[in-house]
Amino acid sequence: MPAELDKFDRRILAIVQRDARRSAEMIGTDVGLSASAVQRRLARLREDGVIVAEVALIEPRSVDQRLTVIADLEVERERPELLASLRQWIAAEPAIQQAWYVTGDSDYVLVVTARDVGDYDALMQRLVSANANVKRFRTRVALDTLKRSLAVPVDATPG
Repeated sequence: MPAELDKFDRRILAIVQRDARRSAEMIGTDVGLSASAVQRRLARLREDGVIVAEVALIEPRSVDQRLTVIADLEVERERPELLASLRQWIAAEPAIQQAWYVTGDSDYVLVVTARDVGDYDALMQRLVSANANVKRFRTRVALDTLKRSLAVPVDATPG
């Protein structure tokens, strides 16, 4: 069952999605609560699984990851054990930033980061050799990043 979120929770979530390092005092000033009330709410939101992680977003080029690729995977068979194996492989691969099981022409869509085309090609060769169920993959290279976010729109007025 989803957690019950009031307007304060929603406003706090909107703020920490933009800046997770913002102090409880500053958040409290913005939403009209004390710092301790904000800390209690943040702890509850983490405990309830509403906030699932607080991470730093790194500029990929600063760590020599110059290439972003969107790969569409098509599998041969939808057998549960084969899909489970593929999902485990995807989850364990650090270069795969995001992965979705989708409808349409593809079965999976992956967002991959790599140093260069050779690095990406080596990753996909490992994927295909470790997962014989992968029928084909199609690659789209991102030419520019217009937006990079995992923020979820949070309406401050529930209901």
